[in-house]
Amino acid sequence: MGRKDRVGEPINSTRDGHCDSPRLSPRLRAHRRSNSSWGNMMNRRHALKALAGLALCPVCKPAFAAEGVHWSYEGAGAPAKWGDLDAANKACAVGLQQSPIDIEATIKSQLPTLKLNWGKSADTIVNNGHTIQLNFAEGSTLTLGDVKYKLLQVHFHRPSEHMIGGKNFPMEAHFVHRNDAGGLAVVGVLMAEGKPNAAFGKIVKTMPAAEGPAVKADASIDPLAMLPTRLSYFRYPGSLTTPPCSEVVEWLLLTTPIQVSAADVAAFAKLYPMNARPVQKDNRRYVLRST
Repeated sequence: MGRKDRVGEPINSTRDGHCDSPRLSPRLRAHRRSNSSWGNMMNRRHALKALAGLALCPVCKPAFAAEGVHWSYEGAGAPAKWGDLDAANKACAVGLQQSPIDIEATIKSQLPTLKLNWGKSADTIVNNGHTIQLNFAEGSTLTLGDVKYKLLQVHFHRPSEHMIGGKNFPMEAHFVHRNDAGGLAVVGVLMAEGKPNAAFGKIVKTMPAAEGPAVKADASIDPLAMLPTRLSYFRYPGSLTTPPCSEVVEWLLLTTPIQVSAADVAAFAKLYPMNARPVQKDNRRYVLRST
């Protein structure tokens, strides 16, 4: 690893239902400990992983407190209260490796290339009451080092959940992957206003206006079209950004934003004007940056 660098400011910057998260298998934990850059940090996560359950996505079904308060982004169910809504959400309040974070100082590292084998596999699209989510059929994968992950879904937040040097982007996309051992890897894509993005435009055009069951998606949507040309990224150990906030995620946040039209951002904002968790303390975590 090399020297620490300060991340530059982004261009055009402006200021998910409940599901339990998978446990990491002994094999995956051993793999992580073998990487000297990550071993010490991974050991700190074992206690909180015991809170995680066995389901596989961060945005699937609603979480309720015993008194019936639904988690949300404001009011009685606001992020600051998530940890009190349900015992399963304890990590939201006491976790030490929570996401998102404000990325400032980073360490240049020889990180593995993101090998994305994504096809036009859009299956269904759903307005789940927390975001718009596009689900993918089997077949699209991410390979990170010697670990292969399956692409499950992409969902969106407004404004961006991660910050770069104290600044938000208008939106952020999260491509959620799971490997055979149950580990999650999320590719985060920052979204700036500018030229239209055809793939995101199709999602906006077909997104359900009201919460309800999933419907058939536009099969022509190409997820690769929602990525920048250069796939350099920040990597850090973190959590789901929605309850139960389980600390089981390898975050892979791309350093280069994509552009989407202001009209498409505004259309999304009509449904979800604000669905972003505030940034959390980094608690001295290292953020690695690919060279």
